[in-house]
Amino acid sequence: MMRRVAVDRFGVTSAKSFDEVLRGLEKGIGRPDMRVLKPQMDGAESLEEFERLIHAAVGSADLMDFLRLDLGAAIKKDPAAKSFRIVRIIAGNPLIMKQMVERVPDAGSYAPVTILVYENDGGVHLAYDTMSSYLNGCGDEAVLAVARSLDEKVIALLTEAAG
Repeated sequence: MMRRVAVDRFGVTSAKSFDEVLRGLEKGIGRPDMRVLKPQMDGAESLEEFERLIHAAVGSADLMDFLRLDLGAAIKKDPAAKSFRIVRIIAGNPLIMKQMVERVPDAGSYAPVTILVYENDGGVHLAYDTMSSYLNGCGDEAVLAVARSLDEKVIALLTEAAG
């Protein structure tokens, strides 16, 4: 079975430097040491203990950084390519993901979310594909409400980081 998923992309451009934009994002995205946090999460003996760990790890936007990919590193290797900086941040919150996935398992294909930050002649661009658009056809209003709330948090963070 094949199903088409239409995605809404939010984008904003900043006149700030690439590093300033990343610092702005880091205000809302916690950066826990996952080598320490993951075994703690795996070893949590109750939902309450798991929740405490997550609440301590997330930033002000209720997100934590799971992985940061420097996509620009490959571009820089080619002397003929126009070098620019581009980073993909994979961020989320396991508690938000849980609320969606336990009712709509397909949400696990899109959580955690991706924030793309790249620099070119027009400034520093931030992009985010909304969770609510991925789940638009799921038929579960409670899950869509969680997804919309997540979208609001991410969009507010990107807008603030962009200045």
